[in-house]
Amino acid sequence: MTDRELLELAARAAGITLEYIGEEWVGNSDELMPVYYEGKTYHSWNPLDDDGDALRLAVYLRLIIAWDRWNDNDYVCIRHRDLNEEIGIQIDQSPEKTVRRAIVMAAAEIGRAM
Repeated sequence: MTDRELLELAARAAGITLEYIGEEWVGNSDELMPVYYEGKTYHSWNPLDDDGDALRLAVYLRLIIAWDRWNDNDYVCIRHRDLNEEIGIQIDQSPEKTVRRAIVMAAAEIGRAM
């Protein structure tokens, strides 16, 4: 699943309608930056890259974030009452990035089930 698909499903779970602005690009310029409209302004929204967006998504969905160790590897695990299984990702060199991705993956699974 692409990052764009993950973000779209996560936004669905959070009740956010995303639009893509052609002038704003993310990363290696193969993905458009998602934004949402609130009142009279647009706001960028990318919980894969933004700690605040990821935390707000986790809080809104009431995700349970836990750390685990298995076979000498550290994992971040996300649990939610609507998920059949917990989402677990091995932590790489960037724990913050790994946690954000795990949050978005869990939100995407919730969005897919909606």
